Amino acid sequence: MLDAALIKECADHSLKPAIVERFVNAVGSPDPLAITVKSGGSLILVPKPKTADEAMEIIRQNVGHAVVRVGLTQFPAGVGASDSAELKPNLVEPCANLRMGTAMFAKILRIVTKWYGNPKSEEVFPQIFDDAVYAWKTGEFEGESVFQAEDPGGAVAEQPSSAVQRDAPTTADQSVEPTASAQSKVEDAGIRIDLSRIGEK
Repeated sequence: MLDAALIKECADHSLKPAIVERFVNAVGSPDPLAITVKSGGSLILVPKPKTADEAMEIIRQNVGHAVVRVGLTQFPAGVGASDSAELKPNLVEPCANLRMGTAMFAKILRIVTKWYGNPKSEEVFPQIFDDAVYAWKTGEFEGESVFQAEDPGGAVAEQPSSAVQRDAPTTADQSVEPTASAQSKVEDAGIRIDLSRIGEK
């Protein structure tokens, strides 16, 4: 679970906090020093770093001949860097990683949104989000490398005002059921006070 203050301070402002949380839950790691190395589709086991320096050493050893994902957002290390010496330790710094990761994901969302014809409906957003997550994991969308692609600009598809709204029943829905059952209980309840003696002399 991402800290709300971290999201507010560090995440890309074009994404709503609920979307940032969903994105990190879908692709990320709770450990800011987490490193995933894949080569030819196979996962390569690397030692678990205990410090940022150790993490950077592992990253530099593998970037260039393997796909290296780093930190909270599992950001692709080496994107835009021609030499592993250019890689900066902020890759494993939680705030910087979240900032870079959410900015990149927002760009991917805009690429996918544009491909869908820039729909304005909230109903389409889950599909766009899933496609963007898949593009993040594979690095490609419709044959294009999403990390190197130009940012098409524009807005991200209509994001639900909160992920909770879509996933949970609304309070209006919840209040209907108890009222109906309470009503039936009232009708089923027998008379509890014996009124037959009233008026007797």
